[in-house]
Order: sequence, then structure tokens, then C-alpha cells
Amino acid sequence: MYKPITHIIYDLDGLLLDTESLHESVNKEMARRYGKIFDLSIKLKIAGRPTSDSAAIIVDLLKLPLTPEAYLEERKKLLYPLYSHARPLPGAMRLTNHLYQQKIPQGIATSSSSHHFEMKITHHREWLQLFDCWVLGDDLELKRGKPAPDIFLLAAQRLGAAAEQCLVFEDSLAGMKAAKTAGMSVVAIPHPDFDRQLYRDADQILNCLSEFQPQLWHLPNFL
Repeated sequence: MYKPITHIIYDLDGLLLDTESLHESVNKEMARRYGKIFDLSIKLKIAGRPTSDSAAIIVDLLKLPLTPEAYLEERKKLLYPLYSHARPLPGAMRLTNHLYQQKIPQGIATSSSSHHFEMKITHHREWLQLFDCWVLGDDLELKRGKPAPDIFLLAAQRLGAAAEQCLVFEDSLAGMKAAKTAGMSVVAIPHPDFDRQLYRDADQILNCLSEFQPQLWHLPNFL
């Protein structure tokens, strides 16, 4: 059994919604255009980080003849039409619906900007109503992005919870580090390509949300 939890905070990309596969395919295409290869090591470095930070890392590591801003401008022409096709990942809707029915407060803390967020949730607005709050990457009250703890602390504040009451679900190293620095418990769900040893600081590591057992965290079990 783990410590008792009363509030839940989720990342969005690669955790609730399958947008990471879209990002990966587009980043690979962008790299290919310049004779470069977007590989697993770069994917790991940018996972969970704010968009501007990710672009700067890609441009630097691949030595692209672009500014980060120009990279994003070119990338969005490929990426934006795909966002509305993002689908929930296995177990995401079942878990969030269950906890909503059990009156467990839930929030979303994502590095996505409000513009990107709106495109991603085009077909999921009803689902979004299950969450008590969401903190986005361009929130006016947010000072620093992941791996700084700010986004999770802000989400906890809006949920009316202390950090130690919160359980965070994350797929990225940056997000896991941010949540742990915030003093929260973390369930990590790494991409299958990532080395699980890198997530050893997480309280629990799962393959997907479908494996989560609420009762282990003193939460109401599935009916």
C-alpha cells in the first residue's frame, strides 16, 4: 500500500491523450528535411518540456540551420492538422470517469499552450468536464515550466490540496522530476522505448493507466 491520496493530477500528452506519436512523426519528418535524424535520445530529452524549450533543444542537438522559432513555425504546418485526431490512451477514460463518480478531485497540468490544448481536446470537451481544474503551459500564474515544480504546485492550489495529498500521473522524466520536487507522489508511465531505470524515483511505474489499482493508494476501487 502507498500513502493515502485525496487528489489526482494528470499530465496530458502521452498520458491521457496519444499526442506523443504525432509529435514524434512530425519531428522525424522535420529532421529528415535537413538530413538529420530525430532519435530516441532527443525524444527523451524533450519529453514533457514546454514547446519553446523542446524546439531549442532539437535545434541545438541536431545543429539545424533554423532558430527555434522558425522550427516551430515550420513544424506547426505539419502538426496542427493532426491534433484533432488525438485519441485517449488505454485506461484513461475508465480511470478518470471512475474517480469522478467517486468524487475524487482531478486536475490536468500540461506544458501545452492554450492554443494547442484547444486543438487537442476538439473531440473531448465532454470528457474535460470531469476535471476540476487544468493548468496550461502559458497560464499567467505559471512562472517556470517542467521540470520545475511550479505547474503541479499551482494545480494543487487550485484543487485546494496540499502537495502530500496529491498523486501525479506522468509519462516524462521532466514531469516526474517536477512532481517529486513539488513533494507529490508519482505514478510514472514511461513510453515503451524509454529505459524504466530512469524513472526509479517514481513511487510506482506502470505500462499503462489500465494497470492502475486505486485501492493501493487508498482510493475507491473499481466497481
